[in-house]
Amino acid sequence: MPTLLLQSIVPSQRGYRVRFWALLLSSLVSVTLLVFLNLGRWLVIDDPLHKADAIVVLSGNMPSRALEAARVYKQGYADQVWLTHSTEPGATLAELSIPFEGEDFYNRQILMHQGVPERAIYVLDPPIVNTADEMKTIGDALRTRNLHCVILVTSKVHTRRVRTLWNHISTKNGTALVHGVSYDGFDPAHWWRTTRDALDVVREILGLANAWAGSPLHPAS
Repeated sequence: MPTLLLQSIVPSQRGYRVRFWALLLSSLVSVTLLVFLNLGRWLVIDDPLHKADAIVVLSGNMPSRALEAARVYKQGYADQVWLTHSTEPGATLAELSIPFEGEDFYNRQILMHQGVPERAIYVLDPPIVNTADEMKTIGDALRTRNLHCVILVTSKVHTRRVRTLWNHISTKNGTALVHGVSYDGFDPAHWWRTTRDALDVVREILGLANAWAGSPLHPAS
């Protein structure tokens, strides 16, 4: 009788362990899938806009960011639009003796075409290489000009990294409202459906990881 009882208990314990590990694995898979599907939405933030000292067009994705900055300017949120001056692709093209006016030059033309007066447009120094450089340059401009608030215009997928870098680098210099392009093609709910959106998400996640780690990785020289 004791032997029969023992034989009935052992399979029961084994079945419990199997069910436990199956449930744990299923839960981990479900959580991983949920995080994966919502990465795009998590990357997008958009601060409510209010009156600021300047609107800043972050480097990249011409002409959408400059077009959005012009829309925000015409809504009366600031009297100035700032541009950053990226070293690339101008530096590389110069080595090939190919003229390139610079991204800030073309962004200025876009802004003026959309009705922003030339006198309201300023190009910030020094030249920048990446988003971290931009946050430092913009923060320094706020401090040296004794201003307090800027609206940072960028692509939707880029907004969380911009917020993170501002908080790490320049929050002491003033307030930044992060604003994504209104008519951005990025689809946060289905980012895995196109290679462009998928690559953007991967790049932003890696950039965020670098920022959280204190930016140990630097742009290639």
